[in-house]
Amino acid sequence: MISSPTHATDATRAKEDALVAWCRAQGSLLIGFSGGVDSAYLACVAVETLGSEKALAVIGRSASYPAAQWEKAREVAARFNVPVLEVDTDELNDPQYAANPSNRCYFCKRELWSQLAPVAAAHGLAVIADGTNADDLSDHRPGAQAARERGVASPLADLGFTKDDIRALSARRGIPTWDQPSSPCLASRLPYGTEVTPLRLRTVELAESALRALGVTGNLRVRYFGERARVELDPEPLLYWSAGDARTRLEQAVRDAGFTEVEIDPRGFRSGALNILAGITPGGT
Repeated sequence: MISSPTHATDATRAKEDALVAWCRAQGSLLIGFSGGVDSAYLACVAVETLGSEKALAVIGRSASYPAAQWEKAREVAARFNVPVLEVDTDELNDPQYAANPSNRCYFCKRELWSQLAPVAAAHGLAVIADGTNADDLSDHRPGAQAARERGVASPLADLGFTKDDIRALSARRGIPTWDQPSSPCLASRLPYGTEVTPLRLRTVELAESALRALGVTGNLRVRYFGERARVELDPEPLLYWSAGDARTRLEQAVRDAGFTEVEIDPRGFRSGALNILAGITPGGT
């Protein structure tokens, strides 16, 4: 759980100076914009540096993109005068993506960047960039291959920005996403090999939205296992929501979203839990 901003150190502020210099060197920029911590920070710096005529944030919309994240993305864009364009992506109609292999993200990002490349060309923008940070480089990120194939730049990663750096600099700028939990696409809640369908994505989204409405804070995942949902929470909320009336209300909210069985994972939130389950990344039992 993110409780307070880390102060930006001299080294962290130097990274931001390097990012500003990088943006100026590109001349113009299109940012793949999800509204998450990283892309929000990159978009705000790019627009401040280059101006709204030379920087454009593009949101890829599909059933795998949570509505709550779209709302946050639009809120940040409006507050910081970030020009935004939305495009529809069609990864769910790609059988390779829908089959949900362990490299599912590759097919998603391939679709996204194939949509954004002509947008950049039409707007005369020299470079396409994503919000990948240096911490991401050690994780299972098959989507990075699609970015490389399309020549997409990852300045935050290349300049050594960690997630903590980005949170600290975002807080310093007043960007409200500084303490936002990571929120990967809804398909990440489905175990590999479980077909990705709009209905399954919607069921997960409804369950997570219902839990937020109940007051669940911090990191939250509703993992999809057919009729059974496995709920992952940060340590402090886990203690509260695992017993008594709170647990009853949580379980009912998830059932109302379309699940029959509800399990609260006693191990709590684990980033990439399905990668651990599939043996792709190491983790506890």
